[in-house]
Amino acid sequence: MTGRTVPDLVGRVVPGRTLHASSAVLLPYDEEGRVQWGDFRAHLLRTHRAGIVPALNMDTGFGPQLSPAERSGVLHVTREVLPPGAPFIAGAQPFNAPGDPLAAYRASVAEIVGLGGTPIIFQSPLFNGKAGAALVTLYREIIGDAPRALAFELGPQFAPFGSIYALDDFRRLLAIPNLVGAKHSSLSRLTELDRLAARDRDRPDFRVYTGNDLAIDMVMYGSDYLLGLSTLDPDAFALRDRWWAAGDARFYELNDALQALGMIAFREPVPAYKDSAAAYLTLTGRMTGARVHPACPRRPDWEGDLLAPFARLVAAAMAA
Repeated sequence: MTGRTVPDLVGRVVPGRTLHASSAVLLPYDEEGRVQWGDFRAHLLRTHRAGIVPALNMDTGFGPQLSPAERSGVLHVTREVLPPGAPFIAGAQPFNAPGDPLAAYRASVAEIVGLGGTPIIFQSPLFNGKAGAALVTLYREIIGDAPRALAFELGPQFAPFGSIYALDDFRRLLAIPNLVGAKHSSLSRLTELDRLAARDRDRPDFRVYTGNDLAIDMVMYGSDYLLGLSTLDPDAFALRDRWWAAGDARFYELNDALQALGMIAFREPVPAYKDSAAAYLTLTGRMTGARVHPACPRRPDWEGDLLAPFARLVAAAMAA
């Protein structure tokens, strides 16, 4: 991590910037472990109507836990629900697929592209130990001739197969022309700032999507976002984004309210944030008794009571 000073950081802030916003959409379940498709469809459409690009089969949508057929089902429902041509992002991954994982990656990318989406390449054990030219080759083999794709650095606190690349390897990825952005989920703002500096120097059109749910103000410094936290309240995030683009100072209090919510939802164990999301969406009336995938760590039964003051804080900031 290169040295930074406070003036360096202040100089990065660009008020009035239109954010490229994406939200990892929660896939809700019922108590019997069945997908609640009605709530999913409504939440997917809510996210789109807020002006935020939905991201499917991400960690928030239990992508690594689903079978290829289940992930395909999510994609086809998404294409049915969204208006023709509406953009979406989806996790391309080999999990729970038989045979060659590279072939599974390629099939996943092809399906997403065929439905009009942008694939984001989930890390997996196939990436373990890959660095330098080998890492670049793997990305090129997975992406193939897809017109657009995203990379994904996933911290190990989210998943055991995740890793954060060395900065030199991140810079190597910038040279892949159809790799147009990367989600960065180290939960370290300083590590992310190094990515932004490299991007600005080497390829300014490349998007760095913050996945730092503990520092959602990274958008002030040049990041866009693809967050799990935003699935709790896409309308609040969309309003925050509009206020930033307009130079409206109300951005700060709404951002702070959402960040307070994030600090609670993303407490240890971090993967249980999905159960917090289900509790929040139920609490706020956006879903009906949402639960999570059976493999997901659970929060206490009183999670809704814990989140209620933060829901009121967000609502008050939106009404300011």
